[in-house]
Amino acid sequence: MESVTGIWQQTKAEASKVIIGQEEVIRNIFVAVLLGGHVLLEGPPGVAKTLIAKTLARAIKAAYNRVQFTPDLMPLDMTGTNIFDFQKQQFHFKPGPVFTDLLLADEINRTPPKTQSALLEAMEERQVTIDGQIHSLSAIFTVIATQNPIEYEGTYPLPEAQLDRFLLKLFISYPDEAAETEVYKRYLHNPVGEGDLQQVRPVIQKDDILAIRDFISRVQVREELFAYIYQIIKATRENPFLSLGASPRAGIYLLHVAKAYSVLQGRDYLIPDDIQEATYPVLRHRLLVRPEAQIDGKTSDLILKNILAAVKVPR
Repeated sequence: MESVTGIWQQTKAEASKVIIGQEEVIRNIFVAVLLGGHVLLEGPPGVAKTLIAKTLARAIKAAYNRVQFTPDLMPLDMTGTNIFDFQKQQFHFKPGPVFTDLLLADEINRTPPKTQSALLEAMEERQVTIDGQIHSLSAIFTVIATQNPIEYEGTYPLPEAQLDRFLLKLFISYPDEAAETEVYKRYLHNPVGEGDLQQVRPVIQKDDILAIRDFISRVQVREELFAYIYQIIKATRENPFLSLGASPRAGIYLLHVAKAYSVLQGRDYLIPDDIQEATYPVLRHRLLVRPEAQIDGKTSDLILKNILAAVKVPR
């Protein structure tokens, strides 16, 4: 347990060589990798979404690919295809960018649903099927998908079925004054480069991640905390401002993310605070706010805040 906390502290220290602030975003992406989940990252351009993904990939010694999603991107551009070799008179498989550890799906909502759906099998089952043949992906395959929250012209909103494949939805915003001025100083002599990225040392490897994943699975959970999670999930289904509440799968994800939080804080047991903290990134993209509630300024985060305030916390 202490070693896991130490690994997280080292990973955070390495990431800070490149990224100023954004600790919560980095921690949550790290948790997603540990759990084998995927992340939807939403924020305006120029706030280091791509750099965070590249930095974390380097810190955990993971293979990294980036795909810019565009309207003309085809499913086979993601998964790969069989190519005929005229010299050998046979087909051979040319893998696509999903054959990696960390995949940055940049502006995922700019590509049509047909291409978006090509990621579904990869995200859910860690495999792709090409011409009837199954090809396995990395054991730590993680998608970090980004989308721009302010520019919706020419985009294809992700359907609920695909949103549900993302373990977490994170918001990344502009840094505060101290952090942003520090960014200016770091890039004083190198306005467009990423020279500091070379300073990031690998902290853990794939086998370590799988070992931590096993450790998280053994975190102790008291009986009343299962009931607490259920009451939160149930409250989303009964909330008058929501047309769609959270599913049992959302409750499972909430449990496991909360367990990961407890491990990073040096505990091998779950407490209500872990569940409350995990509620927002796990549930916010799984709720549908009614149009009339949106007009009144209701957001999924605000509704979740009210639900957490209303649900009785176990002692």
